[in-house]
Amino acid sequence: MNRPRFDTLPAWLEWQQSLSLKEIVLGLERVRTVGARLELLHPSCPVITVGGTNGKGSVIALLEAMLRAEGYKVGAFTSPHLLRYNERVRIAGVDVDDALFCQAFDAIDQARDDLPLTYFEFGTLAALSIFATQAVDIMLLEVGMGGRLDAVNAIDADVAVVTTVDIDHAEWLGSDRESIGREKAGILRATRPAICGDRQPPASLCEYAQQIGARLSVLGRDFEACPSENGMVWQAGGMRRELPLPALSGAFQLDNAATALAALDALAPRLPLTDAAYAHGLRTAHVAGRYQRLPGPPPMVCDVAHNPQAARALASILRADPVPGRNLMVFSALADKDIPAIASALDTVAGHWFVAGLDAPRGLTADDVAERLGTVRAGVSRYVDVATALAAARASAASGDRVVVCGSFLTVAVALSAGL
Repeated sequence: MNRPRFDTLPAWLEWQQSLSLKEIVLGLERVRTVGARLELLHPSCPVITVGGTNGKGSVIALLEAMLRAEGYKVGAFTSPHLLRYNERVRIAGVDVDDALFCQAFDAIDQARDDLPLTYFEFGTLAALSIFATQAVDIMLLEVGMGGRLDAVNAIDADVAVVTTVDIDHAEWLGSDRESIGREKAGILRATRPAICGDRQPPASLCEYAQQIGARLSVLGRDFEACPSENGMVWQAGGMRRELPLPALSGAFQLDNAATALAALDALAPRLPLTDAAYAHGLRTAHVAGRYQRLPGPPPMVCDVAHNPQAARALASILRADPVPGRNLMVFSALADKDIPAIASALDTVAGHWFVAGLDAPRGLTADDVAERLGTVRAGVSRYVDVATALAAARASAASGDRVVVCGSFLTVAVALSAGL
């Protein structure tokens, strides 16, 4: 047997990032080829694949919490990570350790021969390999981008979920909801359940589902969740469940909870859950970096909102959770994001902008970010990096002010790594 190429996880990851000049290379042929060699493409357990523009992480967190409450051994693959690569693969709620990643990467490296793989393709195959060796009861797989050509789509999911469809990654997916919806719909499979958590799904998604014979259920048409005196009521067909509200912040999380419940209902014959497990999962689900409160003073929240739809959602939470003073926005974003539209949504609640540069692929300087903000109501200050902008915002906060860190996973990671 050949000696492993590397002995540590950081070394494996650094090498993977050096293999391709492009950060994103869409397509399934490479993953399918290596996955077939490793016998990973036909998992023995049920698989739920979750795609969509926003809400993917929340839906997976809700699914994971409810399934774990019933005692199932859950494997969850999500991306990107905030602080540690290990966050991308969880088993039974625990991040996988370096040793398991190294073993998986070595097996993939041996199997690929000289076939090039991207960083994300290595990660996807590693998750599938780890879940197989650890014999999980169910896999939850988050689509990295789009759907049709995303590496995760090499697996035929038992249930496919599309959370929402909005504008993001336009360079790769298209600049309108119909084009993007067509790409998202690529994770649907013939005759199998397909759950859509968008109340107004693009016609392209519905047409594709009908074309291939997927069993499409749409929020507001085939299932629903409504607030009640004691929490919420979830309904689908003749079924009705009275459950607590999800612990996740934001009124829109009711839709995410409804979507997760519909996905579990589709799998109920194979993985039944009790009402107690549904309730416990809803009460305990959490997602790092989504309206995550950090200790003050001043009070701080972090949210990875990095596209217009997510920014509108964050603005709605901030309005519903007001402070006496200003929201001090520590903000940066990547070059391919619609910064003017993000700024337009958040400027309605902003008291001042502390914009920062990002030293990363597709990163921008503070001047670039400020220029792309356009004309905003609140004032703008510029800082070389997020740490400096965060320190300035905290220092300038008066009594009643709140610091809001947002715009990118990379922006939020700085605040979380500071241990604030």
